[in-house]
Amino acid sequence: MANNQGSNRGGGNQGGNQGGNQGSGRGFASMDREQQREIASEGGKAAHRSGNAHEFDSQEAREAGRKGGESSGGGGRGGNQR
Repeated sequence: MANNQGSNRGGGNQGGNQGGNQGSGRGFASMDREQQREIASEGGKAAHRSGNAHEFDSQEAREAGRKGGESSGGGGRGGNQR
């Protein structure tokens, strides 16, 4: 059997910085949740001001909800039933 370690060098924490504020202390992931929310909120407001933000109409929202329900298996019926 072949040993496929070439694509996963460095091993370790591939899931990101999930355990709290660890690591270098730099970047968005190292901030507390409230700081992240404030920055994300400002980004959303700026996108709306510049006209770049997408706004769903009721038809698009219905379609998105339907697609999400299909992929999740629907409400309360469990996950992917195959």
